[in-house]
Amino acid sequence: MTTQSGPDPAGAPGDGGRTRGGTRGRRRAVQAVMLGCALALAPATWVHARADARVHTADEAPARPVAVVFGAGLRDGDPSPYLAHRLDTAAGLYRTGRVEVLLVTGDNSRSDYDEPGAMRSYLTRQGVPDERIVSDYAGFDTWDSCVRAKEVFGVDRAVLVTQGFHVRRAVALCRSAGVDAHGVGVPEPRDATWYHGSVRELLAAGKASLDAALRPDPVFPGPREPGVREALRAAGAARPGPG
Repeated sequence: MTTQSGPDPAGAPGDGGRTRGGTRGRRRAVQAVMLGCALALAPATWVHARADARVHTADEAPARPVAVVFGAGLRDGDPSPYLAHRLDTAAGLYRTGRVEVLLVTGDNSRSDYDEPGAMRSYLTRQGVPDERIVSDYAGFDTWDSCVRAKEVFGVDRAVLVTQGFHVRRAVALCRSAGVDAHGVGVPEPRDATWYHGSVRELLAAGKASLDAALRPDPVFPGPREPGVREALRAAGAARPGPG
C-alpha cells in the first residue's frame, strides 16, 4: 500500500513549510533594513524640516541685526577658499545694509591657529569697519557657536552665513539654541570639497539631533560678553536720523 503524505501544517518537515519559513525570514530582513534606513535618515529629515523654509540667497536674505559667520579652516594663516567665500558673502550683506554687525565664530584653541582673527582681518580688507566685527574665539563646532551666540553674545535674531550643504544644519541648531535664525547658503561648484562636505552632513545630522535634544553646554560656556550689544549701539548711533 502506498501512503501519500500532505504538507505538514506546522510547516517544518515539508518543502512548503521551508518555503513559507524562508519567505518570512526574507520579509523580516527587508523590514529590518527599511527600519534601519528610516532611523538613519530621521536626523537629516529633522534638519530639513526645521530649516528648509529659512534658507535664502544673499539677495533674498531678510534684514537682521547680526550675521553669524562660521569658521571653515585656514591655509597658512589665511581663510581657506570656502571660508573666504563665506566672508565675501557676509561683507556683501553688510554693504547692502541687510545686517549691521558680523559675529565671526571659529577655533582659537591654539596660539598658532586663530580662525576668528583671520576672519576679522579678511573682512576689514573687504571694507567692513573693525568696530562692526565681533569675534567668538570658542566656536569649536556648530552647536557651540549657536549656543554661544545666544547665551554669551546675546544674539536673538541673525542671518547665518555658510555653504549650502551646511546651512540647514546651522539654522536648525541655532533655532534649537533660541536664535531666530535664517540662513544664506553660499553657492559653490560641485568639486571634491563640496561632495565631501555633503556626505559629512549626513553623518553630522545625527549629532545635531542629539545636540538639539540633549542641549549640552558648549566647551567654553563663558560669561556674557557685551561685544555685539556695543557694536549694535555704535551702529545705531552712526545711522543718520530722519531729516
